Amino acid sequence: MAGSTKLVIVESPTKAKKIGGYLGKDYQVMASVGHIRDLAQPSQIPAASKEQYGRFGVDVNNGFAPYYIIGEGKKSTVAELKRALKNADELYLATDEDREGEAIAWHLVQTLKPKVPVKRMVFHEITPAAIKRSLEHTRDVDAHMVDAQETRRVLDRLYGYELSPVLWRKVGPGLSAGRVQSVATRLIVERERERMAFVRAQYWDVVARVLAADSDSEAFNARLVSLDERRVAGSKDFDSSGKLTAAAVDDRVKVIDQATANALADAVAGSDFVVRSLDTKPYRRRPQSPFTTSTLQQAAGNRLGMGSRATMRAAQVLYENGYITYMRTDSVTLSQEAIQAARAEVTERFGKQYLSAEPKQYVTTSAGAQEAHEAIRPAGSSFKSPEELASVLPPDQLRLYTLIWQRTLASQMADATGSTATVRLSADAGNLGTAVFQASGTVITFPGFLAVDKRKATSSADQGAHTQNSAKKGEEQSESLPQMQIGDVLSASEVSADEHTTQPPARYTEASLVRTLEAKEIGRPSTYASIIATIMDRGYVYEKGRALIPSWLAFSVITLLESHFPQYVDYEFTAQMEHGLDQIAQGHETSVDWLTRFYFGTGADSAKSKEDVALGLHEQVEQLGDIDARAINTIAIGDGLQVRVGRYGPYLEDTKHLDDDGNPKRASIPETLAPDELTVAVGHDLIEHNAGGPRVLGTDPQTGGSVELRTGRFGPYVALVTPEVKAAEEAEREAERQAQEEAKRAEAAGEKPKRRTRRKATDMPKPKMVSLFRSMTPESLTLEDALRLLSLPRTLGTLEENDDQGNTVVYTVQANNGRYGPYLTKTAVSTDGQSASSAKPETRSLSSEDEIFTVDLAKAKELFAQPKYGRGRGRGATKPPLRELGLDPDTQKPVTIKDGRFGPYITDGETNRTLPRQFTPESISVEEASRLLAEKRAAGPTTRKRTTRATTKTKSKSTTSTKKKSASTTKRATTAKAKASAKK
Repeated sequence: MAGSTKLVIVESPTKAKKIGGYLGKDYQVMASVGHIRDLAQPSQIPAASKEQYGRFGVDVNNGFAPYYIIGEGKKSTVAELKRALKNADELYLATDEDREGEAIAWHLVQTLKPKVPVKRMVFHEITPAAIKRSLEHTRDVDAHMVDAQETRRVLDRLYGYELSPVLWRKVGPGLSAGRVQSVATRLIVERERERMAFVRAQYWDVVARVLAADSDSEAFNARLVSLDERRVAGSKDFDSSGKLTAAAVDDRVKVIDQATANALADAVAGSDFVVRSLDTKPYRRRPQSPFTTSTLQQAAGNRLGMGSRATMRAAQVLYENGYITYMRTDSVTLSQEAIQAARAEVTERFGKQYLSAEPKQYVTTSAGAQEAHEAIRPAGSSFKSPEELASVLPPDQLRLYTLIWQRTLASQMADATGSTATVRLSADAGNLGTAVFQASGTVITFPGFLAVDKRKATSSADQGAHTQNSAKKGEEQSESLPQMQIGDVLSASEVSADEHTTQPPARYTEASLVRTLEAKEIGRPSTYASIIATIMDRGYVYEKGRALIPSWLAFSVITLLESHFPQYVDYEFTAQMEHGLDQIAQGHETSVDWLTRFYFGTGADSAKSKEDVALGLHEQVEQLGDIDARAINTIAIGDGLQVRVGRYGPYLEDTKHLDDDGNPKRASIPETLAPDELTVAVGHDLIEHNAGGPRVLGTDPQTGGSVELRTGRFGPYVALVTPEVKAAEEAEREAERQAQEEAKRAEAAGEKPKRRTRRKATDMPKPKMVSLFRSMTPESLTLEDALRLLSLPRTLGTLEENDDQGNTVVYTVQANNGRYGPYLTKTAVSTDGQSASSAKPETRSLSSEDEIFTVDLAKAKELFAQPKYGRGRGRGATKPPLRELGLDPDTQKPVTIKDGRFGPYITDGETNRTLPRQFTPESISVEEASRLLAEKRAAGPTTRKRTTRATTKTKSKSTTSTKKKSASTTKRATTAKAKASAKK
């Protein structure tokens, strides 16, 4: 670019555009679009370096040297950067100031090999003043931070590539283990195990609606806390087995049953409620510290219903457009500029009385916190209010900005103050003894920082005070209590018995999982969103509402890792790995020594004592021994029921009840059924209805075969099992039984079992299979219905038409049901006596499945006479929505569920999202659907790379020349890498 003397490189185009507007014409700002280099996959390593790097893309025997390559999609970016660098006399690296950003800067230097001065720019917000300051205070690339990031990347590669093959062999193909992802999955699986083992306990108490005599005050609720001088049991007094805890037994806690509760309610209904004690304490609530990455994700999840991924995407856009400071930070400190801006905004909006007496500076308490940045706050020396940005930002970004703005202002505001009153009332319960009831109320006299959030506090101009309802888990709802004195007599307008059931531990949400990961110091807050996204994308975890539920596959994976690699899913060990990476980033530890201990272990020669000797990952995998795959993939439910995780998914087995062939009865597990919902009763019900086994409907009169109703991966279907098919299936089962017996005999004799040669699927006769219509249910299906399905496709007759050359073409017309619904097909069978195999068949959609059996040849001819895309792109008339949910609370657009080509999907007319498998069109709520649409909008449009026929031809022609070039290029790159590593 002519006239440019300074090249500035950032990560994203949005950031480049924003900064370019601040720097002026003397600077050219370009984007690397993230990393330009990464570790090579084994398949990408040239033959000459296979032996050295081939297994991991890392040379574990020579200082864990990585083999980096420039990705296919980044070669053009690198070429553009090199061209721009030729015209520059200075290079500024303006990537984010964290380990990832530092590594991107280092890779740019290693790849571009600049011959001009290189300066590292760092800033925490994208404002003109911040950019100007960063130009005046540049530094060098931090080698220690680069080492820490490179070590993390190598560590994750070694962990995944060593453990994942074990999962492939013993659980299923395509699975993967991750250093932090596996630990996060274990947390979720352990919580589900607790829920599965939980035994509910029932208990009762009594609630009285009490009113002070001769008072204009409103009535208030008082709950029974003791009876006959014994404390009444609550949920905290029961353990997970449904029994009283040892402490409750020692405390002589009284469990109230239904009969006692009803009798007690009747006994005290007419009694006087006498004030027994009255305790008033001052109430003070302090504001929370400004947001870090972790607390922002938690608050956005709890308050806004936004997932971690959606939160970080929205925050990234807000940062790149200059609205907030850098959003990946562990620090809660604020700059003096930010404190002054927040206090000025509070004074102007609420008045000086709402300011804290002195400016507040918060201190980070997390042991592994990175103090490189400020807390997350609105950018600039004066904050833009949410009202100013309402017309600029989309709804999700505006809500997140408002949350950040409120939290920043609140951090500099005064405490909320008031008083909390607790009153105890006694009432005579006859022969049951004396019943004591308790009520509590909190009155806020000065809202302080609560005033910034109107959902937490509302002004009360008439009374000068207001009541705040408690939001904390387990607290009674607070309400204002009337003025009372000890000895006052009150009456109850209503007394009722109240039933309770203990609840299992709550499932993790994204917000609570982030909080737990941070508390256990697992991973780093900047990686939490990608961790959660990874375990969901891999099928280990799925969302139902906001709850994170593990799949049965996750149970198998975690069972294997816990049984054979307990150290690598241990929470404390994972946290120690993070501490080791921190030590490398601070220059207190070297990458090579740390990776050597992790991978090769601590031998007797290098260990300080016998206790310090430890096996590394490599040795543990090498000495693994045999793993019982059946045990790993079996989860016991109880009473002979067990879940088996098979090649095609999980299924239920009943080992107590066998079928006619002596095998356990089986049933498919509905995808919407969570693991803790699969109780013994539910399991027996599934087996009883034989959801996974065949149900014989009758005999086909034409073939004599058995007509059976079966359930497969894609739902129920009808199968025609002819005598030939039945004989082949029985022979295969007998061969499998003999193979299992041979394996047991070989195992008992200490021999290696012979591998059974299975028949190819193409060699075995298969039954004819037809899926049920959507209007059909397995319970109501009859033999007549099944025979009609098996008769498809239905031939309507033949049509004669002339082609473009004037030849007469005879077509066979058939009606059938397919993947995309009911349709007609017209297939050419002859052309003037000649073969018509080259003529392409035509199709037309039918409006309903029932029309398959009613449409005639005349109607078919009429449909084929219409243009193919004249009726909704050839897919039939527009289908009505499956369900109308209501208005999206964010966009106020109507949200509906529609039936699409690939199944049901949610839409508001502009944004579409496939309905996740854990929901059904009938079960999903408008709130859940709106949240899913908001996440899809935050993710932005999906871009797909298209390969045209011309591109494919060009690529194939250039393959030979590319291979020839790659050999010499690789040789040069390897030599340059060796020199760079030695220099480093």
